[in-house]
Amino acid sequence: MVELIGDIKTKITSLGKTKVDSPITKRGDVFIKENERVLINIVESYVSERLKKNKALLSFEMAGPRRKIYFDPAKLKCGIVTCGGLCPGTNDVIRALVLELHYAYGVHNIYGFKYGLQGFVPKYGHELVELTPQSVASIHEMGGTILGSSRGPQDISEIVDTLNRLNIGILFMIGGDGTLHAASEICDEIREQGLKCAVIAIPKTIDNDIYLVEKTFGFDTAVEKATEAIRAAHTEALCAYNGVSLVKFMGRFSGFIATYATLALREVNFTLIPEVEFDLDGEKGLLLALKERLERRRHAVIVVAEGAGQKFFKNQHLGTDESGNPRLGDIGRFLMEKIKAYFSRLHIPITLKYIDPSYIIRSLPANASDHIYCGFLAQNAVHAGMAGKTEMLISAWRGHYVHIPIKASIMKRKYIDFQSPLWFSVLETTGQSSLKNE
Repeated sequence: MVELIGDIKTKITSLGKTKVDSPITKRGDVFIKENERVLINIVESYVSERLKKNKALLSFEMAGPRRKIYFDPAKLKCGIVTCGGLCPGTNDVIRALVLELHYAYGVHNIYGFKYGLQGFVPKYGHELVELTPQSVASIHEMGGTILGSSRGPQDISEIVDTLNRLNIGILFMIGGDGTLHAASEICDEIREQGLKCAVIAIPKTIDNDIYLVEKTFGFDTAVEKATEAIRAAHTEALCAYNGVSLVKFMGRFSGFIATYATLALREVNFTLIPEVEFDLDGEKGLLLALKERLERRRHAVIVVAEGAGQKFFKNQHLGTDESGNPRLGDIGRFLMEKIKAYFSRLHIPITLKYIDPSYIIRSLPANASDHIYCGFLAQNAVHAGMAGKTEMLISAWRGHYVHIPIKASIMKRKYIDFQSPLWFSVLETTGQSSLKNE
């Protein structure tokens, strides 16, 4: 269950009254009414407490097509931009946006901005790309993004000036936490300038750490490929005397990939994530626990998320990356050296293999599950944009697709609760202790 911050604001901003008949009326009565909502929390104790205090139950606006839309499709221009790191499924989202806009709504002016937010800033000289059903026909078969990407902030006023100059009515932004923060600032500037431009975000992060989003696209693919890496690591460890395989996955702040990959295969003996601190030395530390594991079974598999164990680097002053995030210490190589040194001191021979498939995983095409998911996200993003919704993102929530205000989603990150059934299941699966001396 996602920990909620107070009474979060769930009202979705609209550009104005919807007066245009939707062109998809011929497909039957598939339309969503504005009063259709999805409860944020369905736990009985929460519902009872809210009703007892005479408070309204928090809910999200249901996503889907509206009978009346805001934009005239024949006159509308749309923009698409992809930002941040690579993630399986990005091309699927681009393709589905274009196909939905073109075939469902009859929008024929769709443009892609190259290399993230740089594409809006004239000094970079990146060309505007016309996107058609023909140009995106097979891009879902490729990893990465056909529009390219970049990190780091750009001048918000220049971005909005470009949107105004090109007469863009809807901007679809595909990206993670940094992109959502930028989208929020773009929305503020659009409002300040009095423009009629909708901003719809499709959350993208392979780490799956966006607040109020049950699952981001690409996560299923990442877990599937991470599981393959664990399977290979287990084989390597099993086939060597005192074989140890150490596998590092993505997860700067949240260890969802490491956690779900551990549960998917159940061949992991130690899972280390950013949310749960661990010690190396001492009676309950990782090194002694690993030694005892090798004495019992003669092999071990360790999975670590890239953001785990950062307390070991707190005095190294690693600076920040292009997006302003603190640079991480390389926990994988750090553990590799510490494990080698520990067993060397004890004169215990081990065979240690270090595997880091991160850049391979993030650049792959999506799997079948993500293909489907990306299509739903893109279709609902188009429905929202055409209806004049803005300052929002599309999310899956309790089996439905919903509209989330961007400002609500950027309030915090989504983390694994170390007291949750999910983490308890990891402890049961691996058999590891807390790995803390306290």
